Amino acid sequence: MNRPNRSARRGQPPLAVIRGRRGDGPLTLQPGESTRDPGPERPGAGGEPGPGPGPVGEAAGPLELLAERTDDLQRLKAEYDNYRKRVRRDRLAVGEIAVANVLRGLLPVLDAMDRVREEDPLDGGLRAVAETLDAQLGALGLEAFAVAGDPFDPTCHEAVGRVVSGPVDQPVCTTVLRRGYRVGRQLLRPAQVLVGERTDQGQGSGLP
Repeated sequence: MNRPNRSARRGQPPLAVIRGRRGDGPLTLQPGESTRDPGPERPGAGGEPGPGPGPVGEAAGPLELLAERTDDLQRLKAEYDNYRKRVRRDRLAVGEIAVANVLRGLLPVLDAMDRVREEDPLDGGLRAVAETLDAQLGALGLEAFAVAGDPFDPTCHEAVGRVVSGPVDQPVCTTVLRRGYRVGRQLLRPAQVLVGERTDQGQGSGLP
């Protein structure tokens, strides 16, 4: 019959017996000691054992990742800003083209109003209609050009004939047959004019 352990009778925990690697004898631990192998100790400051250093580059990794993500966000923001500017520019261009097309379709109406003004001054309701039409088209950016005496500009004037005039330094528009129109810098229609010039200039000018 086994006798009870005296240390157990006194309230102390029994001794633990563990075995190590093969070939080692049993290891007996005192009460309260840990059965975990502490492993080799690392020397600390002054040669004393201490905790070993952390992984190499543990602090540098997150900083490099943060810098990379910051560059990506800045690049994405720049691309978005360029896209927004391009969309806005395209919208403005489309709007200007649409307005120009509408105004170009109304030019025959303006030509008819000009012919009526030449034959008889407008009065009454017709005059109010003409003034309202001019005001509304002007608000959309429509601009009429070409009056008698303007220097001839082949980029916006269409010469349909020439006449011999007095001494002039350069060809000028003597008669406006049809006014020209533009919207901003966009030319809707050139003006048809008669060009006056000296005889010696007309011989080599190439005008009709």
